[in-house]
Amino acid sequence: MANFLLVHGAWHGAWCWRRVAAPLAAQGHRVHAVTLTGVGERAHLRSPLITLETHIADVVNALDAEELEDVILAVHSYAGMLGTAVADRMPGRLRHLVYVDAVVPNPGESWSACHPSVTREARIAAAEASPDYSIPPPDPKVYGLEGSDHAWVQRRQTPHPGHTYQAVLAFEPARVASVARTFVDCIEPPLATIDISRQRVRDPSFWGGAWAGGAPSSIVELRTGHDPMVSSANELVQTLLAL
Repeated sequence: MANFLLVHGAWHGAWCWRRVAAPLAAQGHRVHAVTLTGVGERAHLRSPLITLETHIADVVNALDAEELEDVILAVHSYAGMLGTAVADRMPGRLRHLVYVDAVVPNPGESWSACHPSVTREARIAAAEASPDYSIPPPDPKVYGLEGSDHAWVQRRQTPHPGHTYQAVLAFEPARVASVARTFVDCIEPPLATIDISRQRVRDPSFWGGAWAGGAPSSIVELRTGHDPMVSSANELVQTLLAL
């Protein structure tokens, strides 16, 4: 039996893992999906006081409350920031860190650092214009979703706490790289804001060579869009089971 902790990206909630969590549990594994403060069913808690550290604490507290050890931690999109922080602060709790089409930062970077300036400026302006400093969700078509999948994600997404966007993360790359890692690269269509991360994990010099020189790392390509837990759940489940 493995212990899976699933962490969604921006604008989503634990709901987005439904098609992944059930098959993993059916195989006898322990599965827990986190909803970050201020989104999903916790949207009523959204406020300008929510920071990157709030969301890191959400994940750490889930590990502690569920008494999870030897964890396969799967982090989607924005939550790559959170997975990196957890691997830095408690690497001994993790068996494997799975970046699901996720941000892979450098030390001292923010979630926004790898985004084109036009995207960054638009999101900051939207947050400043909102009553609770939040960023409105994009149309799920950018994730390659259509039909009922598009409709499901569109009605479930919620604004994302904006003070997570420019907050920088300090960490020690060698410590994070001491945890085995897999990058799930969703390539049809590829989301532009993940482009830099997908290039980084293929670069032997990334993190000063620590990414390639640490614990084993791998890349899995899925021919689907940015929300594989929705659009290609079976393939993502098989990827996680293979770990």
